[in-house]
Amino acid sequence: MKAAICTKYGAPEVFKITEVEKPAPKDDEVCIKIYAAGVCASDIFIRGSNIPLRLLIPMRIMVGITKPRRPILGLVLAGKVETVGKDIKRFKSGDSVYGLAGFRFGAYAEYVCLKEIDSTVGGIALKPSNVSYEEATAAAYGGMLAFQFLEKANIQKGNKVLIYGASGASGTLAVQIAKHLGAEVTGVCSTSNLEMVKNLGADNVMDYTKQNELPAEAKYDFVLDSVGKAKTSKLKEACKNALKPNGKYQTVDDSALKLDSARLDKIREYIEAGYIKPVLDRSYPFEEIAEAHRYVEKGHKKGGVAITIFNH
Repeated sequence: MKAAICTKYGAPEVFKITEVEKPAPKDDEVCIKIYAAGVCASDIFIRGSNIPLRLLIPMRIMVGITKPRRPILGLVLAGKVETVGKDIKRFKSGDSVYGLAGFRFGAYAEYVCLKEIDSTVGGIALKPSNVSYEEATAAAYGGMLAFQFLEKANIQKGNKVLIYGASGASGTLAVQIAKHLGAEVTGVCSTSNLEMVKNLGADNVMDYTKQNELPAEAKYDFVLDSVGKAKTSKLKEACKNALKPNGKYQTVDDSALKLDSARLDKIREYIEAGYIKPVLDRSYPFEEIAEAHRYVEKGHKKGGVAITIFNH
């Protein structure tokens, strides 16, 4: 099978597409034919080892000290189950699935084998039937992040919620989920994304490139920073201080993403019911994986970015 191999940390050009042995599933694994893989911020950090200093040592220990321990990177995938091990109960051959390979990696290849039980090395579920495989990768990564932090906030009807970074993979879905839960949603993004965020259902939008302060009366039950602590602005600092007395502030850096197939099932239900729709900025052919990484690394994508591995 073909795979994008990364044998050292560095720029996007470190990827080399080559032939490797196709994996065979163990008794408790499924072999997935990968139709599309996501390109997310975590992939960029791992490939370039451009990891915040506070995380550098633990991340290097986990993924490889001097080079990636697993040369086939890629966290997010969508595809079809080709074969199953004899102990598999949740899936059968031909099922369309989506999810994350976690620290097993391996999504940048034509096939991968994953367990059906959630762990740090995988979490998969049946794919939403009404979106493409590429869109499903945006739903898996962005949706899992959005749900994880919105669930912690226990959003109630009428709550005022602010999403900082409302145009990214998790932000676009967080806006839609919070709106579906009955919140009054304010989205913060750049000038070029204001209209898109409005169309996703945000009641109010703010431009962090032009606005440094919030109105004095602006107070929120929940503020989600969906871009992480590495990106700062005067408006973000103002958002941190705009909480109601019992309000909560969360950033996506506050805890690791939990791979949870039950949450993937909930995302699928929301998508199939029309409550939310993943936003896909663009998709690249497998052979252009380096270009996809270069684009995501610029930090201006709208929603998710995917790589098409098999045409479908």
